[in-house]
Amino acid sequence: MTAAAFPFVRSITGQQWRWRGGVVDGRDDDLRPDDLVTQLLLARGCPREDLSRYAAPSVRAFMPNPSVFVDMDKAASRLANAVLGQEKVTVFGDYDVDGATSAALLIRVLRDLGLSADAYIPDRLMEGYGPSGGALVRLGQAGSTLIVTVDCGAQAFEALDMAHNAGIDVVVVDHHQCAPALPTAFALVNPNRLDESMEGAMYGHLAAAGMAWLLAVALVRELRARKYFANRAEPKLLNLLDIVALGTVADVASLRGLNRAFVTQGLKVMAAGQNIGLNALIAASRLRRAPLCSDLGFALGPRINAGGRVGKSDLGVRLLTTQDVDEARDIASELDVLNTERRAIEAGVQAEASAQSLL
Repeated sequence: MTAAAFPFVRSITGQQWRWRGGVVDGRDDDLRPDDLVTQLLLARGCPREDLSRYAAPSVRAFMPNPSVFVDMDKAASRLANAVLGQEKVTVFGDYDVDGATSAALLIRVLRDLGLSADAYIPDRLMEGYGPSGGALVRLGQAGSTLIVTVDCGAQAFEALDMAHNAGIDVVVVDHHQCAPALPTAFALVNPNRLDESMEGAMYGHLAAAGMAWLLAVALVRELRARKYFANRAEPKLLNLLDIVALGTVADVASLRGLNRAFVTQGLKVMAAGQNIGLNALIAASRLRRAPLCSDLGFALGPRINAGGRVGKSDLGVRLLTTQDVDEARDIASELDVLNTERRAIEAGVQAEASAQSLL
């Protein structure tokens, strides 16, 4: 027999109410000794022994060793070589929010490490999803010796073959499902690759922004081992969790485990107003308070998405990486206008579809 919902047995209409969580930890009681937060966490699948971590989620409490992921150390080492050798690096991102935040995060980290990296976001209509061989080869011809794809690349077999044949190293940072065979890449970091370690596979719910942040942690650790920070400060990676939180929520990633910590702490960073671009976007969204989790998905995220959907695909990355207040304000304003256009287009399509369904 399942437990009753709180102290109530039936609704006002006489319907029987039952606790969604059913039997918890082998007990069949009504959970009344527990407080509301505990009951909600248990109903969402939180183990009872993990309640303290979930009630006050911190990154430290949920943080894995980045080395558990296949190819993570290899990717970090290659990026460290690029930093030390002052190579030309391009971050190739998807045109949605997760792609924009992932690319912006790595560009900001590399900038803090003394390496100026470029961003390349493909045009959705002209180039389609993911890296194309032509684009990668052109980037190589323009001088990029290392390309990091974020939120894409796990299925880009032909494109990565072309890059490999052109002598370009490509590091893939993705979270989408992988085929049994993997494309040719210098390193492919993805918790959903089928040969992932058992511990690494537990993080298959992370967005690409989360995986990019873990790569940044691995990169800083690698450079620390090489004594790179003997005479310079280390990047403050926790200050970039506002970007990670935005990418995580906008990509509709499950808010459990490390994702829950990313968003909880990221909202605190966002409230502190450290990112010039995000501050401008918050103002353009007409928010008069610190953003909530729902604002990431319904106010900020759609405006970043509008750039890739109906405007210029690189607007999101430019906004999240700019250090110029005026530029940030202009980009945020443009994204706000584009978001209004996007909504109008979607409303028109929906109305047309509804009209056709009545024929």
